[in-house]
Amino acid sequence: MPSYFDFDHDKLAEYLEAQVAGFKGPLSAEKFAGGQSNPTFKITAASGTYVLRRKPPGDLLKSAHAVDREYRVLSALANSAVPVVEVYHLCEDDSVIGSMFYIMEFKQGTVFWDPALPDMTNAQRGTIFDQMNQVMVALHSVDIDDVGLSDFGRPGNYFARQISRWTKQYQASEIETIDDMDKLIQWLPQNTPADDGKLVLAHGDFRLDNIMFDAVESQAIAVLDWELSTLGHPYADLAYQCMQLRLDNRSVLAGLGGIDRQALGIPSEEEYVALYCQRMGIEAIENWDFYVIFSMFRFAAILEGVGQRALGGNASSDKASQMRALVKPLAAMAVAMISTSPMANAE
Repeated sequence: MPSYFDFDHDKLAEYLEAQVAGFKGPLSAEKFAGGQSNPTFKITAASGTYVLRRKPPGDLLKSAHAVDREYRVLSALANSAVPVVEVYHLCEDDSVIGSMFYIMEFKQGTVFWDPALPDMTNAQRGTIFDQMNQVMVALHSVDIDDVGLSDFGRPGNYFARQISRWTKQYQASEIETIDDMDKLIQWLPQNTPADDGKLVLAHGDFRLDNIMFDAVESQAIAVLDWELSTLGHPYADLAYQCMQLRLDNRSVLAGLGGIDRQALGIPSEEEYVALYCQRMGIEAIENWDFYVIFSMFRFAAILEGVGQRALGGNASSDKASQMRALVKPLAAMAVAMISTSPMANAE
């Protein structure tokens, strides 16, 4: 039975030979495991190895799966301090393989799925977490005007707009009523901190398994999966990464919950945030709980969409249903934080 993600290899090879300098077919395609959103394929051709990342076929939520935005931001960051892969071509013609896609270089490296890094030494773990912190700082230090991304998102009221967006996305893909999600939809708009004017290029899905490392030196060599990138608030990326690391280490998306970080040479959340602040020249982050609660809600809303696509048969990964199972625990964690947070009385 043909896969929902199959496409005509000969037609694609003919197209790429005409559009990508030096490309020569024939080609074969192998879908990468992992990734819940835009299907990604290893393309092996007579001229070498490439990576193809496409928008999923089928009916999709508005504004989702924006591979054209990924292509644009990767192109813009090509000569920046942020490590990215080289991109070669964006195809907006759905007739070639059935949906929009882009072609980029295939980079050899390592992606770590378990943030406890079980096969590493303490020194290596420390290096990898320090590298992630440095890369986030480099990203948030990009001059958006210099790289041509000043119109990559709207300035101001980032969290208010994100809460509205993800509330709508969640409600559009809602599979069942989840009381805790409804509580968050009520609480978040009422407790959003005043806009402080901070505006950076935000990745939107910044976590360990979206960074490729050199297998020998443990240096970050490419930040991956830019689909959710936009002009946004720096604390959104930082809180999102810290939120994900709070998840149980045995979860389908492994965090560091239940792990003794100090024994493994991994910084605590407080140490990681303090290092980021030091590098960014920030004295302290007020309302930290809000940013983490927001991140839990946003991630839960994203995963509800993953689950909805799984039901429709067009999710990118076989883990889609398992990932959707995180929605209720995430919402419950967020609601529990509200009750213990200094912000609780603002409810």
